[in-house]
Parts: sequence; structure tokens; C-alpha cells
Amino acid sequence: MAGAGNGTARGASPGGRVLLVLLLAYIFNFIDRQIIGILAVPIKAELGLTDTQLGLMGGIAFALFYSGLAIPIAWLADRKSRVNIIAISVATWSAFTALCGVAQNFWQLFLARMGVGIGEAGGVAPSYGLISDFYPRERRARALAFFSLGIPIGSALGVFFGGWIASHLDWRSAFLIVGLAGLPAALLVKLLVPEPVRGGFDSADGSASEPAPPFLEVAARLASTPSFWLLSFGAASGSILGYGLIFWLPSFFGRSFGLALADVGWFYGGIVLIGGVAGTWLGGWLGDRTGPGDPGSYARIPAFCFLAAAPCFAAGLFAPNLWLGWALFATGQMLALAWLGPVIAAVQHIVPPNMRATASASFLFINNLIGIGFGIFFLGFMSDRMTAAYGEDSLKYSILFGLAFYLLSAAIYFMASRRLARDWHG
Repeated sequence: MAGAGNGTARGASPGGRVLLVLLLAYIFNFIDRQIIGILAVPIKAELGLTDTQLGLMGGIAFALFYSGLAIPIAWLADRKSRVNIIAISVATWSAFTALCGVAQNFWQLFLARMGVGIGEAGGVAPSYGLISDFYPRERRARALAFFSLGIPIGSALGVFFGGWIASHLDWRSAFLIVGLAGLPAALLVKLLVPEPVRGGFDSADGSASEPAPPFLEVAARLASTPSFWLLSFGAASGSILGYGLIFWLPSFFGRSFGLALADVGWFYGGIVLIGGVAGTWLGGWLGDRTGPGDPGSYARIPAFCFLAAAPCFAAGLFAPNLWLGWALFATGQMLALAWLGPVIAAVQHIVPPNMRATASASFLFINNLIGIGFGIFFLGFMSDRMTAAYGEDSLKYSILFGLAFYLLSAAIYFMASRRLARDWHG
């Protein structure tokens, strides 16, 4: 990532340091977001919850405020200090994660997870805008993919530490420890991340120096950009399974593979870490190699990857042994996360620089409200409804039928690939 700039001087810059600090914050974002997946096992046992209640708590409780507040916060980030907004957000979601550890019933835990969603609403979209102002367009897919490594790394660490702490202490201690551990990251963001010139690498049309437009103007721009909607709904369809799997696979490995909680932490954590990091980086690398000369490739890359991911996960569900299952799930995880760098970069390129945070938040609103809010709930709801027919394997078949969303995502991305060149900005 050498050569990143802040838009003022194209030589030495703090771009690499900024990327590392934002990556650290994003890792805590996903530790706090995904730790509930592995903790769902002891939480269900202690509080006597159903799979549907777990789906509501893990999905809708988080997604409601996370998605709804992201757009107004991003609108503010297009006008005010993105660094301050990110730092406050990190501190907020970390504090609410710790509060999850003192919840005594379903509704208290539901409200605490809503608080995590409120905090995380201000972390991602402003970070996308910051990174785009530190890296030129031909390197953005890799920079954004590097930042997106926070998803597999944070998810894996949430599974690792959540399972280990819950096995040696309890699920409440897991929430308290990882929540409090995230607070120093907020201070690092404030102290080590400078506020760059907006659009310093995108000043050809003069939009870099223009103030952020009113929200309705941004909304009108997005409404008239077909590729924005196709990218958003393609991501949302894939995220129904992506978020659903990260929440429910720990329970699946316990029910269908007979793994203890601590063993699930290592087994599934390795899948998420190795497969996720490989796929996230691969997608960003392919996006930078092919995207500058062919904008449609930013959408074709995830389309082909989702087509290949579905059969890998399907085969993994019925693997005859753990090691073959691990290989199939890791391959599926790699393919399922390859969309991140190309698609996020494409969203940055279809609007002017002074609209990026709001456009990113609008994209995330669609992706996360549908992906988190519906995906986690859907798999849990289907599992409960299939119990009479499949017994302990009901979750397995819920996931199997849900893989159709990956195929739908691929179809939408293929449609997006035909529109991107016409909607490209600059």
C-alpha cells in the first residue's frame, strides 16, 4: 500500500498507518457483532430461548438501529469530522457489548444488542470515505479489501475468544471482556488518524472541492443510478446467507457434528479466518487488476464467486467427516467474501467524492437491514418450522434451502455488470 496519499501531497503519507488503525477498529466491530453467534448456545440454554428468539436478538435487534441510523450519521460525516464520528462510534458499540454481559432476560439482551447496532452505525461508511481519500482509484479495491479483512478476522476472533471464554468462565464474561477491550481502539482512532482532504485523488471534475450536497440531492442521484440498486440488492441477497451462516453455523456444528463449544471456536474460527482472509484479499486483488479498464468486472467477480460458493457449502453440510467439512466450508467462505473489495470500490466510483459517505451508508442500509435483519431471523425461523420433519437436522436443511440466496445474488450481480460502465463517475 505504499504510495497512498492524503490528497494534499502525493509522496509520503500516513495512509498505511490510517489503514491499520481503521482495520483494528473494524476487527472490534465484527468481534462485538459476531460473538453472539457462538454465545447463542449457552445463552439459549440459560435463558430458555427458541431459535426464532435467537434470530430476533441476533438479527433484527442489531439491524434495526444499525441500518436506520447509518444514513443520517453518514450525512453528517460528509460535512463534519469523520475521525471524531468513528471514534465515538467505537466507544459506543464497545460499551454496549459489555452491557450485554449483565442482561438477565431476553428483552434486556435485545435492548443491549440494539445499543451495539447504534454504535456500529457510525463506523463503516465514514471509514470507506476516509480510505478513498487516502488511496488513488486504481488501488482502492485493495485498500478497501484490506480494511474489509476486519470482517473475517473480527468474526474469527469473536468465535475463538467467545467460545474459549464461555467454556472457561461464562457467556457473560465473554461479553464484558471483549466489550471493554474495544475501548482503547476508539482512542487510537482519535489520536492516530488525520482528517484528509475530501476527494484529493478525484479532482478532475472539481467535485472534490465542492461542499456536500443536501441529502435529497444525493438520494435523487442514487435513485437514478441503476447500478447502485443492483449492487445493493446483490450484496443484500448474499448477506442473507453471509450473516445467517456466521450466526448459525456454530450451532450447526454443535448439533450435527457433535462438537463441544470450545471445539466449535477453533474449528469454525479457522474456517472464518483462513477462508475469509483469502477471499477478501483475492476479491480486492482481482478488482484492481480488472476493474480500471472494465468497470463491469467489479460485479462479475462476486457473481462467479457466489455461483461457486453455494455448492461448496451444500457439500460441506453433508460432509462425512470433520476435515472434509472444514475444507469445503473454508472454500465456500473464501468465495462468499470475495465480493467485498470490488463491490465497495464500485459504490465509491458511481458517485462524486462529496457524496461517498452518504452513498456508502445507503448501500449498507439496504445490505444490512435485509442481510442481518432478515437472514439471521430467517434461518432460525425455518429451523424451528422444520424441526417436526428433520429433528436435530432442521438447522442443516434450513441452511441448505437458504443457499438459493447466493444464486439470486449472482444473478443480480450479472445484471449490475452490464450497467456499471454507464453509471461510472469520472
